[in-house]
Amino acid sequence: MIDLHSHILPGLDDGARDLAESIAIARAAIAGGTRAIAATPHVREDYPTSAERMERGVRELRAALVDEDIPLDVLPGGEIALEQLDRLEASELRRFGLGGNPRFLLLETPYLGWPLGFGDIVLRCLSAGVTPVIAHPERNAEVQRDPEPLAKLVRAGALVQVTAASLDGRLGRRALRCAARLLQLELVHLLASDAHGPDLRAVGLSPARAAVGDAARARWLTEDMPAAIVAGGELPAPPARGGRRRLFARLRTRRSGASR
Repeated sequence: MIDLHSHILPGLDDGARDLAESIAIARAAIAGGTRAIAATPHVREDYPTSAERMERGVRELRAALVDEDIPLDVLPGGEIALEQLDRLEASELRRFGLGGNPRFLLLETPYLGWPLGFGDIVLRCLSAGVTPVIAHPERNAEVQRDPEPLAKLVRAGALVQVTAASLDGRLGRRALRCAARLLQLELVHLLASDAHGPDLRAVGLSPARAAVGDAARARWLTEDMPAAIVAGGELPAPPARGGRRRLFARLRTRRSGASR
């Protein structure tokens, strides 16, 4: 599998605090079936990561993993706060291209509120030849209430990444319910860990992949789509809709448990 959202680089943001934690995340990723991971540190006011610092962190972590004999491919990237799009030079933004592809940018969804200008941001990115990948919208309260604003962005050309811990239930009922709804509406294109440490939003994708309940769709979310983004090839069409009984059975079980 290929994980296109993580905070594996040490000391840049609220992710791995040091190299030891980065290596622990890498070991867990390999153990969970991930073969490549994008280092996507926050790029926002409280963590003003530069492209140069991200690139240096990727080089240093790659070298450390070689020394540790950990066969995990670390890819460049960044999780860009919306307000940073107008503050960074276009050349700097391209260096944050997701998985090393300058035609895709991972955009951070705010947890509170839904930006009125989100649609304009998406259209501006697309007009510049960049596809925005909207990170973890299932954790946004507005999307949890009504997914239609997100659906409009997808219809315009944006992609959506859902966090594995939302889909396998570790982030609570609301995130799980919203993630399931977005899958049902076919508004999800990538499944990623958003790993911040060995324990916080743990890096493994396998439980969430199993929770999808549709092997072809799960493979598309964790292998086919991220591989195409990294390779710069044409994005594969989604597989035909299959059964997702396991995921929705999990939801029903949680609801019945909550009602008792």
